[in-house]
Amino acid sequence: MNFSRYVVLALKGCAMGMADVVPGVSGGTIAFISGIYEELLDSIRRFNTTALKLLVRLRFAELWNHINGRFLAPVLLGIAVAIFSLARLMTYLLEHHPIAIWSFFFGLIIASALLVARQVGRWNWTTLLSFAVGTAAAWWITVATPSETPDTWWFILLSGAIAICAMILPGISGAFILLLLGKYQFIMQAVGDLNIPVIAIFVVGAAAGIISFSHLLSWLLKRWHDLTIAALMGFMVGSLNKVWPWKDDPKGLIQHNVTPGEFETLHNGEPSLLLEAILLCVVGFLTIYGIERLALYVQHRRKA
Repeated sequence: MNFSRYVVLALKGCAMGMADVVPGVSGGTIAFISGIYEELLDSIRRFNTTALKLLVRLRFAELWNHINGRFLAPVLLGIAVAIFSLARLMTYLLEHHPIAIWSFFFGLIIASALLVARQVGRWNWTTLLSFAVGTAAAWWITVATPSETPDTWWFILLSGAIAICAMILPGISGAFILLLLGKYQFIMQAVGDLNIPVIAIFVVGAAAGIISFSHLLSWLLKRWHDLTIAALMGFMVGSLNKVWPWKDDPKGLIQHNVTPGEFETLHNGEPSLLLEAILLCVVGFLTIYGIERLALYVQHRRKA
């Protein structure tokens, strides 16, 4: 592989990393658009018992070839560069412009959920039930748990394991999963501040999660494709409760959603920014559809 190929792969990884920082935008979708999705899945699945045996025997050259290291290394480097570059910006926006950024996320997730629904081959009572269960589960999580979940090592590990799985799902965002777990701002802050212990624990969880989940996901989608997709869509719809822009106490441990008018009353006349919020919600919605249209265009060009 020549140097220009490494650069191109790194740039595609950067695009994936940028997508994964934003809730509602899927790194998997970007991988699909850029033409590396199938190779990425295949490379991830190569982290198996054979790879472990090669590692134990210190046969690093064979291990590198087995896991397709020449492909994975530049892609993962690009993802890392993008995430570390954007984390501090996202932390700043959430701190100083919460209504605007949550409104943008709200539009992103609505559009993502609708696009995920298209992947369900046939809607019937079983898929509707799966969707309802996913919605109820996500809604219950956002209501039953405080906005700040534990910062202990095991929950960070779990968050990494679950969130990274979304990277290989077109339409599902890793940042969205972190939002649902109440760890989005915490992880973005850790990355922006280069909090190495937290980052290391998160990365270990992410590595374990993506290796195991790539096999589980393939099995679920092969056996129960429509039910799995419907449940994932339900999780996205149910999570909208968490990203509602107006809260009674935006920085409190326990938060409740309020209307824009109630927000102004509770916060001594602080503007609810309703028009700006609607505009950014629409922008977020259209951003997802723009990415989807680009994906369809690329797919059509490949088949032509």
